[in-house]
Amino acid sequence: MFQKNFFIIFTILFSSFNYGGEIFKSLPDKINSSDKYVFYSHGLIVEGTDPTPIHERWGQYNFPAIKKELADSSYHLIATHRPAKTPPFEYAQQLSKQVTKLLKNGVPASNISLVGFSRGGFITAIASTNLKSMDINVVILAACTSGLAKKAEIAIYGHLFSVYETSDSVGSCGDVVARSVNTVSSYKEISISTGKEHGAFFIPRKEWIAPVKAWLKRNKPQ
Repeated sequence: MFQKNFFIIFTILFSSFNYGGEIFKSLPDKINSSDKYVFYSHGLIVEGTDPTPIHERWGQYNFPAIKKELADSSYHLIATHRPAKTPPFEYAQQLSKQVTKLLKNGVPASNISLVGFSRGGFITAIASTNLKSMDINVVILAACTSGLAKKAEIAIYGHLFSVYETSDSVGSCGDVVARSVNTVSSYKEISISTGKEHGAFFIPRKEWIAPVKAWLKRNKPQ
């Protein structure tokens, strides 16, 4: 009897928790307000139909491998494969609508993270501007170009974590943050040095995957 009752109690308790860990191609139909959601936006080269395209200088971009390594049991990962020639501002609007749907379904902004590399990082920045949430989490991977720094209409909102490669021509988000002083709730940035230039983010290297996941899973904004 004790074992049976223990099993019933354990089942009830366990079923009341949703630990995430799923990978979605788009926003799932079922939304749990207590779960955490991470959106990953890939680089320009992946736009189209090939999830593992080859760049003549930087090699293969392995979108499936990145999704697998970026996923975690503590959150749901939403990683959409964008069509070729996707207009950044239009897609950012779609991304913003997905986040707004989560918010309307009771998901706290602090449980939502936007992660983007290169073109995906540009899209992430635009979506952040659209949402204007001081509590959302934003991860920019090698996307703070001089062009983005000059676009006054784009201001990153929320808690920002930036990662850039020292051998890459795209560097720090410092200039972007400098003109977003009233919108960035917190800012942390690190550099990695793999010697792989922009291609450092083409595969799930531990140099950037590990710190990004650690930041996404942090208990308090920093």
